[in-house]
Amino acid sequence: MNGDAGAGKPKRLDAAAIAARFAELKSSAKGLTSDEARARLAKDGPNAIVAREEPLWRKAVAYFWGPIPWMIEAAALISLARQDWPDFIVVTGLLVYNAAVGFWQDAKAASALAALKKGLALTSRALRDGAWRTIDAADLVMGDVVDVTAGKIVPADLVLTGGAYLSIDQAALTGESLPVSKAIGDSAYSGSIAKQGDMQGLVTEIGDNTFFGRTAGLVASAGAQSHSQKAVVQIGDFLILLAAALAVVLVGTQVYRTMVVPGHWSLDQAGQIAQFVLVLLVASVPVALPAVMSVTLALGALALSKQKAIVSRLSAIDELAGVDVLCSDKTGTLTQNKLTLSTPIPFGGVHPEEIVDGAALATKADSDDAIDQAVMKAISDPQALARWKQTNLAPFDPVNKRTMTTVTDPQGKTWRFAKGAPQAISALCKLDPATETTYDDKVDELAKHGFRALGVARSEDNGKTWTLLGILSLLDPPRPDAASTIAQTRKLGLAVKMVTGDDVAIGSEIARELGLGARLLVASDVFPKGADPNRISLDAAHAVERADGFARVFPEHKYEIVKSLQETGHIVAMTGDGVNDAPALKQADCGIAVSGATDAARSAAALILTAPGLSTIVNAIVEARKIFERITSYVYYRIAMTIAIMLTVVLSSVLFAIQPLTAIMIVALALLDDIPIMTIAYDNVRTAEAPVRWNMHRILVFSGVMGLMATAQSFGLVLLGLEWMNDQALTAWRPIDPSHLQTMLFLQLAAGGHMLLFVVRARGSMFAPPWPSAPLFLAIVATQVVAVLMCAYGVLVPALPWALIGVAWAYVIGWTIVTDVVKLIFNRTDAGRERVGPLAAHTASLR
Repeated sequence: MNGDAGAGKPKRLDAAAIAARFAELKSSAKGLTSDEARARLAKDGPNAIVAREEPLWRKAVAYFWGPIPWMIEAAALISLARQDWPDFIVVTGLLVYNAAVGFWQDAKAASALAALKKGLALTSRALRDGAWRTIDAADLVMGDVVDVTAGKIVPADLVLTGGAYLSIDQAALTGESLPVSKAIGDSAYSGSIAKQGDMQGLVTEIGDNTFFGRTAGLVASAGAQSHSQKAVVQIGDFLILLAAALAVVLVGTQVYRTMVVPGHWSLDQAGQIAQFVLVLLVASVPVALPAVMSVTLALGALALSKQKAIVSRLSAIDELAGVDVLCSDKTGTLTQNKLTLSTPIPFGGVHPEEIVDGAALATKADSDDAIDQAVMKAISDPQALARWKQTNLAPFDPVNKRTMTTVTDPQGKTWRFAKGAPQAISALCKLDPATETTYDDKVDELAKHGFRALGVARSEDNGKTWTLLGILSLLDPPRPDAASTIAQTRKLGLAVKMVTGDDVAIGSEIARELGLGARLLVASDVFPKGADPNRISLDAAHAVERADGFARVFPEHKYEIVKSLQETGHIVAMTGDGVNDAPALKQADCGIAVSGATDAARSAAALILTAPGLSTIVNAIVEARKIFERITSYVYYRIAMTIAIMLTVVLSSVLFAIQPLTAIMIVALALLDDIPIMTIAYDNVRTAEAPVRWNMHRILVFSGVMGLMATAQSFGLVLLGLEWMNDQALTAWRPIDPSHLQTMLFLQLAAGGHMLLFVVRARGSMFAPPWPSAPLFLAIVATQVVAVLMCAYGVLVPALPWALIGVAWAYVIGWTIVTDVVKLIFNRTDAGRERVGPLAAHTASLR
């Protein structure tokens, strides 16, 4: 019943324009010959989606290319050259694990294009050699004439050239909430579904050039490196520069000490220098950083699954925590995607129920049309109405725009009922001027508020005269929880923008009901046809940023809206459920497929909601911010400890010509420190009130300060140990040698690392809430027991007396308290700068 309006309505072609299209494509109403079709198929290719994504094998290789992989690979190669098999196995294993996790995520994301292709027609009826034939849809060519009947998928982009009527459901493509009535001269899009009628059409575009194909092409090209991936690269760059500078100092010192001063060199001496470099490399590479982040995110994904949100791309958790703009599809997301009747508007003293009953009697009872179903559901007494017998039905006609029936009441009297476009019913009833003015004013008022109007009339004299019963108003209502969810997202610091394929009036009414704001723009006014979606103008980007929402939106518009917001510095979440949403879902920092979404939308999204409504998004945002806090705590700790180990190794080697740690000790430290910290996914944290994102300046500065404190602690122990070895009183009480010092340093780093985590995990004092969670605390305690037993019984390290173990722990506890005080001073100094930072200012503007 819906007119061909809404999302970017294409102009209906007249007879002359249709004839011109036939001539342009060198075809006619008789179709093509088989020879012409074969020639065009050979020239233009099949009617199939051939948009290509980067091959998975190339993506797999990319995971072995980059700053951190290079560092891990260098360490592995040196271990291999020196036949240090334990080092080689552990380091290589971590390298392969990191690559495998990333490859798995890419393989899942690649399924978006495959899911899109499932929506294409498999066969089609085409007019070839003057006869109708069923052929593979892939064999269609431009210029073919095809037949589209109810229940079939439109096989290509068409201009309809023959037939009486066709109703097409293109909601998954354009976002319109109702099937669209088509007539001769209208366009039909590949991948849409015919609901009623039968028409013929001229194929104007095939494959990648169709409306559907352009959507698939956007999906294939969409996607950006996540902020967490960028952060890991930046961390790697920082550590590489630091490691390179320290390596120059270390190698230069060792070459001078072992080769220049003696005046000769040997392979053994070169090997010893390589061993020093190996120790430095292993110390400088946070080999477990990508692995621990992946596992922590995976455990976070498990927590989100309990909130009815399935994570299909782990980086989505990191992105969701920083989202400051939520772009929400309207149909099926903010609304129920179920057309319902509002209060009927009666005329001439008619009771409102009579209008609904009259519309129902003008409807085929088992119709699957959305308007018909809404009417039938609104009947107050179905049993009473069932006693009326329908004897004739004239289905909706796009020319007179109404449905008409003949029915018999329980007493045997014959009536006729009609429902349809308000103007059609008005003309049928031949209203007096005053009534017609009132009637038209009501219809206009409904249109301004986004309602679809339906006129209803009846006749008692077999259609000679008609009486106007009234107007039915229809709307796809908002979800019950939509308004409260939007209010909650705003409290979390997010701006919400509605994106819909429906007209501005419909979108504005929903926006008004949900409190979204009245600044809705027509998407084609912001993004002109033919504009490059990957090159957004500055004016368009600012217009998108200021708008409250968008109407008459096509898939490329949704993609461009997301791109515009990203280019102005926003982290964007996009919700949707249809094929038309897939490109934007994949391009968004966090694409969210709502409950009941199509396969294409679910495959393109990073987060899939399994419960209806948007309230799950609020829960997911809160959970994601908790996970982000846990990951940043780990990053602070990991960078600080990496700095401490590197500086301690270099300072000890340069100043005292000793190797404070062996390579196997460093690998063991990485495992002892990082494996239990995977339980940080369960840690207790405070939830941020505003979006959080990677602030690399603060991360590196704060980690650097904590790293210098950890270095002072570790290098101080080296100095203490060297002094101990030269102090007669101390050696008389408990003698130590260089191997004891190595083990004490190993224990100090194992214990001090975890104590440092307790320091950096909270902004306040480590002795104040939120306390560490039981899983994290118990895992660290268990690890420290293992480390103490390793030192006491000489497993992988020289054995250490229990008294010295006690000394090391007392030393660590004292330094931990000092470090916590330094942290409090730093945070108090840094708090003022953060409050006026760009993110805080932006968040304030959103509120």
